[in-house]
Amino acid sequence: MTHPVPMAEIWRGPYLESLHLGHAVICDESGRILRAHGDAQALIYPRSACKMIQALPLLSSGAADAFGLGEEQLALACASHDGAAIHTARVRAWLAELGLTDDDLRCGPQMPNDREERTRLICSDARPCQYHNNCSGKHTGFLTLSKHLGAGPEYVEIDHPVQRAVRTAFEEATGQESPGFGIDGCSAPNFATTLHGLARAMAWFAGANGRSDSASRAAARLVQAMMAHPALVAGQQRACTALMRAMGGRGAVKTGAEGVFVAILPERRLGVALKISDGATRASECAIAALLIALGALDPEQDAARRYVNAPILNRRGIVTGAIRPTADLLQPL
Repeated sequence: MTHPVPMAEIWRGPYLESLHLGHAVICDESGRILRAHGDAQALIYPRSACKMIQALPLLSSGAADAFGLGEEQLALACASHDGAAIHTARVRAWLAELGLTDDDLRCGPQMPNDREERTRLICSDARPCQYHNNCSGKHTGFLTLSKHLGAGPEYVEIDHPVQRAVRTAFEEATGQESPGFGIDGCSAPNFATTLHGLARAMAWFAGANGRSDSASRAAARLVQAMMAHPALVAGQQRACTALMRAMGGRGAVKTGAEGVFVAILPERRLGVALKISDGATRASECAIAALLIALGALDPEQDAARRYVNAPILNRRGIVTGAIRPTADLLQPL
């Protein structure tokens, strides 16, 4: 087994202070590994980085069209959002169109990351609802599929028709039988796969426009929705949103908890998956930005690129004390 390799460096003054290790894989549409850093066969939970896979049955089943879902709702189905008004208003409206309420969600309440909405809740002494949960769009998609299938309300149970459909889609996209699952923070099953499998799935999404089967058409619609509505996928101050905006429709990216990040690059029909071993978000954001630069999908002079590659570290007085930098290997052009 190949050990994790250095991927993000933390410098303070002239000295290397900390180092984040991890794994990364770049795949083409055929599933061939073009480059690997660390162990391509490392087994991981993709966490929220696989939400576009979890959303596939929503479209391929015909549920999305039966309920008249638009691009914004498809973007929310792939989202890990901040719980801002732009997210919650759309989720609540979607639930209402289904004849459902917050009580029908199974993701659990979450204090929103969006500052304005968080302040509103605190100042009004109100509690967060389930629609504030960063996964509420995905769960509303699950509810839509469940209603289309005529299935029961406990859609996060592993033997529910929704999760059976998700597992089938997951294994077809990754090209691997999943060895098992864990329960995600939102209570839905999260199926394990290798870094290679996850990168292969992202490359399969990247090449979807060139295929005509129903699963590929669904994948292409989800990628288009993400690229068209990056703020709905995450939030105004988030890396996913900033990087997709900076790429200007040339790719979609998605973060996952515990240091996972993926990229879908339709122009080159490439997929990227990475995992930082210690789960650090600052390192995964730095590493994915570096790989996007290396693949020519992100201009290194863009503000978003500078924000995550060689990003300055400031102290409480605003003084630059160091920087977060990717390792040189990640920036090598492919």
